[in-house]
Amino acid sequence: LDSVSSAARDFESCPAAKVFRAGHMELLKAARENVGEEGRFSATRVEMIERAMRREETASMAGLERHLNILATTGSAAPFIGLFGTVWGIMNSFQHIGAMGSASLAIVAPGVSEALIATAMGLAAAIPAVIAYNTFLEHLRQLSQQTDSLILEFLNISERGLRKQANEDKS
Repeated sequence: LDSVSSAARDFESCPAAKVFRAGHMELLKAARENVGEEGRFSATRVEMIERAMRREETASMAGLERHLNILATTGSAAPFIGLFGTVWGIMNSFQHIGAMGSASLAIVAPGVSEALIATAMGLAAAIPAVIAYNTFLEHLRQLSQQTDSLILEFLNISERGLRKQANEDKS
């Protein structure tokens, strides 16, 4: 575990490396305490390791998720902003029709084109935002599952090692 911990230092921004290092530091503390307690193994030490790893996982995931709300807001609000522009353009067209007293293409076309441009701009912002949001969310979900697996495996290794150390100290 020591060699993995030193290799994890090369990946400071990786959530899994941060979680591993948090667990490793807590494991080292637990191992030192085990030695001082005449070979007694305590399940609370493993729980302390898990809490340290979960705390780091939560902080890392929150850091990765902090900008997703921008994508979510853009994806949900942009079509409505485009729709508002569409309504505004159509209203301008009707005002021009009313002012001129006739409905020729030359009077209606500018308002309708503004409306279509507003709609297109809203969709041009919303569609990539929704795709990016869903892509990032899926990557975060997979990362969370992998980190959970790492934590469980690390806890198994830690508990075995602490029990072994406690049994050796009793002998």
